[in-house]
Amino acid sequence: MADTSGTVFLVLPRAPARRTPHGEDPMATLPADTSALASSTYAVVARRLLPLLGLCYFLSYLDRTNVAVAALTMNEDLGISAAAFGLGAGLFFIGYFVFEVPSNLIMYRVGARIWMARIMVTWGIVAGAQALAVGETSFYVIRILLGIAEAGFFPGMILYLTFWFPADARARAVGWFMAAVPLSTAIGAPLGGLLLGLDGVWGLAGWQWLFIVEAIPTIILGFLLLAWLPDRPADVDWLSPTQKDWLESRLAQEDSESEGGHLTAWRSLGHPRVLTLSLIYFAIVFGLYGIGFWLPTIVKESLGIADNLDVTLLTAAPYVVGAVAIVVVGRFVDRAGRPGRITTVAMAVGGVALAATAFASTQPWVGYAGLFVCAVGVMASFPGFWRLPTAFLTGAAAAAGIAVVNSIGNLAGFAGPYWVGFLTETTGAARWGLVSIGLVMVAGAIAVLVLSRDRSPATSRR
Repeated sequence: MADTSGTVFLVLPRAPARRTPHGEDPMATLPADTSALASSTYAVVARRLLPLLGLCYFLSYLDRTNVAVAALTMNEDLGISAAAFGLGAGLFFIGYFVFEVPSNLIMYRVGARIWMARIMVTWGIVAGAQALAVGETSFYVIRILLGIAEAGFFPGMILYLTFWFPADARARAVGWFMAAVPLSTAIGAPLGGLLLGLDGVWGLAGWQWLFIVEAIPTIILGFLLLAWLPDRPADVDWLSPTQKDWLESRLAQEDSESEGGHLTAWRSLGHPRVLTLSLIYFAIVFGLYGIGFWLPTIVKESLGIADNLDVTLLTAAPYVVGAVAIVVVGRFVDRAGRPGRITTVAMAVGGVALAATAFASTQPWVGYAGLFVCAVGVMASFPGFWRLPTAFLTGAAAAAGIAVVNSIGNLAGFAGPYWVGFLTETTGAARWGLVSIGLVMVAGAIAVLVLSRDRSPATSRR
């Protein structure tokens, strides 16, 4: 094992080949009807893991984006301008970017159970500490610390899914897991509106109650992961021996056939396809957070709605539809086997709708419809997109490569909110910020289409 300082994480050994407990060829023990065995295995794994993973991601996304709802009253209380809020909201992703790859490689080394529990407890504490902000500077510092605390969670979960779901079932798993994103807004926005109504209780502002109340479940669930989250199929007793043997052999076979199986963690960091996927994910996240952080404010100001609860209900509506879309698209991707094209369509539709309706200033409800369609398009692009890097990365290379894609992509979480805030303050309207988001999403859709065509037939079949 390499020394534990410096670049230790870039020379991790590949995970050992999967074997049966007795060392024999697991394929020799399988029944003829492997399709039925596959279906039963997927069903058990999905039932046992996806609700738990989805709940973790629900809390993750809620704790990083509830600041959008808090801003309805927090900005005025603390004297935070639109540009300062956009900067603070996006600073989360600076710490996130710096620590993403090291965190994911630590998870690959020590296991998901311990590392994910550490991440959730840490970020829960810092998320609650957002209630202590007293001005722009403290708001900036806490947002950076929140990004550092949560770094590695999402790419770690995507990597974790590759330990349990082969490629032909992975988009569905990602879809169910990532449905937590729209659900966290669909449920979290109205919940945040209710918590804002606690203003003055025990001397705390409503936005302070929002941060504190929504952080507590994260800390509790973090400790529960130590008992509930298994690292690998070999660690569980809820799969039969035959199911374990089949699943481990199937995953081992995919690893051995992967075109990127020769990549080390270090080489994956600069792999052209990894970097291209990073830029594409930047475009997706640019739309996700550029809209997400500003949607409540845009709805309140453009539609002229005064009641905060009504604002949060309208904010939640596109994410309810997006939750359905992300699951349906995940199933379709696995059946059709064309993740690139499906991702292209979803991104293009969302981007064009947003850019086209951003000029509907005289008809604000038409503008809201554009935001609605864009939010759904962003959600629908996730399942297909995350099939692309996991199709050619395995082992430590997957840990590093997926983290690179997510960390670079999530820089848009910094750029998007700040860019919209800057243009809103400069021009007096959010229109041009929304147009730029739409154009970036369309450019990303074109890049997906080009990347999907630059694939060998064998890779496409896999």
